[in-house]
Amino acid sequence: MAKVRLETPLTREAVIQLKAGDEVLLNGTIYVARDAAHKRLLELLAQHRDFPVDLKNEIVFYAGPTPPKPGQIIGSIAPTTASRMDPYTPAMYKYGVKGTIGKGPRSKEVKEACIKEQAVCFSAIGGLSALLAQRVKSAEIIAYEDLGPEAIRKLTVEDFPVLVVYDAHGGDLYEQEIAKYRTLDS
Repeated sequence: MAKVRLETPLTREAVIQLKAGDEVLLNGTIYVARDAAHKRLLELLAQHRDFPVDLKNEIVFYAGPTPPKPGQIIGSIAPTTASRMDPYTPAMYKYGVKGTIGKGPRSKEVKEACIKEQAVCFSAIGGLSALLAQRVKSAEIIAYEDLGPEAIRKLTVEDFPVLVVYDAHGGDLYEQEIAKYRTLDS
C-alpha cells in the first residue's frame, strides 16, 4: 500500500498505477453528484445528448454538502453510501468517469466496470466531514441547481484524503482486510 498524490483530471496511466489500499491525496477538481443528478445524467446518455459538464477523466464524489456558514467555502461534506449509485456507475465509467468517491462496499457490476473501463473507486471517511470541507478551496454549483444539495458541484480540492477500495486490476480493499482478519482467527 502506497501513499500517492494525484492531480485531476485522472489519466489512464495514473489509474492503473493505483492499488486497493493506497492512500491518496487528491488535488485539482472533483465533481459532487448524487442519485437525482445521476438519474438525469443517465437519461442524457440514453438520448445521446451531452452532459452539462464534461466528466470524462474526472472524479465524481457522492456527497450532499451542507450550506456554508459565513466565511466558509462549503459546509460539512461527507460521502454518501456509494452503493446507492451502483445502478448508474458502470454507465458513468463507460462514459469516461475515471473515479468515484463514496463510502461502503460496491456491487459486483461496479467492480467489474472498474476493470473493464480502467476506473477506480475511492472511499472517504464520513466522520471527517469538517476536515474534508477544509480541503475544499472553491465550490460552485454548475448544473441542476433545482436539486438543492444534490446539484452538481465543481470543487477545487487540495490534499483531499481518500483510500482506493477497488482498483482497475480487480483489487478489493474490503476483501483484503477480511482475509487478514480470517488469518488472525486461525
